[in-house]
Amino acid sequence: MSARVTGPRSELRIYFNATPQEGGESLSNWAGFRLAHLTGEHAASATRLANRSGMPFRGGTGSCVEDTYVTRIGAHKYREMACLVTGSRGGSVVVVAAPADSWDRIGAEVEQAVDAYVAE
Repeated sequence: MSARVTGPRSELRIYFNATPQEGGESLSNWAGFRLAHLTGEHAASATRLANRSGMPFRGGTGSCVEDTYVTRIGAHKYREMACLVTGSRGGSVVVVAAPADSWDRIGAEVEQAVDAYVAE
């Protein structure tokens, strides 16, 4: 499931994505796994800002990382919160990203969106 909020010129303002766990990510390796995934996929660079493990989610437990990254194409700078959440039916990944320069303004809403995620 993905959702995005765009501006009047179709610029990305907020991106939300939730997908099933797919690879070798685990609660213990999540922060490093996520940063490696970003740089292996579409980021020229990625920097960890914070990470937490053992976080309670409705229906499960998660590990989260906050980071910034710069895209290879266009050199756009984003900030994201990405969490691996395990529930009774397995793991899932939830990611919320936005332009880095807007994070101070919308960070509280981003955290609420992540906190509202329900593990299955």
